[in-house]
Amino acid sequence: MSRRLFIFGLGYTARVIANHAEARGWEVVSTGREGTLAFADEGNVRLALADADHVLSSVPPGKEARGEPLDPVLESYGDALAGKALSYLSSTGVYGDAQGAWVDESSPVGTGRRTARAEADGEWLRRGARVYRLPGIYGPGRSILERVAEGRAHRIDLPDQVFSRVHVEDIAAGVIAGLDAPPGAYNLADDLPCSQNLLVELACRLTGAPLPPLQTLDEAQLSPMARGFYAENRRVANGKAKRVLGWRPAYPDYAAGLRALSATMSPSVASPAPSPASSDQR
Repeated sequence: MSRRLFIFGLGYTARVIANHAEARGWEVVSTGREGTLAFADEGNVRLALADADHVLSSVPPGKEARGEPLDPVLESYGDALAGKALSYLSSTGVYGDAQGAWVDESSPVGTGRRTARAEADGEWLRRGARVYRLPGIYGPGRSILERVAEGRAHRIDLPDQVFSRVHVEDIAAGVIAGLDAPPGAYNLADDLPCSQNLLVELACRLTGAPLPPLQTLDEAQLSPMARGFYAENRRVANGKAKRVLGWRPAYPDYAAGLRALSATMSPSVASPAPSPASSDQR
């Protein structure tokens, strides 16, 4: 008899998780853009939750300024989650700015720009969930390769700035490994935090695109959201996921991930873009 996984929010990352689960014999029911149920279809959602062996939420917290609930899933269906095995896709943004230092699951949270995410993260932990804290996510169709090829990438002159990232397939592998793991927080990040500029430079070599000029934040005219990306500086440690889940990233660094993606890109995407760089975010 197959086990049932209910997913709230079948978006980019959760779709890959669903594929991994289905390949292992799980039956998947979901809400979201590509889901099988509408989030607001309360009767059918609650029936499906009652039959679920595990519930995963990838729904982000609401916007407080718009009067949205802190966590739409817990607000609408929190009572139906009692006694269920739970997983939640969170963000390493909960750690805030560490000035380039390493952070792990014992590091303080809630001091950065993503306070709503930190509050939702904490509430899922209190409910006994496996909370996966994710850095920058990349994968097929959603990586620096596309932005470079389209002329939308930037090199920012911040020599000490570092970021962590993770391939979407490695997220899925970590979540599947954690379905029967102890509750708690787990960082899923690759092994090599580095500057965004290194990604841009490798992507340019792989696509044949020209190297964007090195600019200050002001010169790049980034959107407020993109500037926020550069407001925090940290390295994300993944040792707990390796120890407890037995997880190892298939793409342990940006070079392995980007080279694998480049090998599958269509020639039209991999060819240089004729237009100049824009002010889009990373």
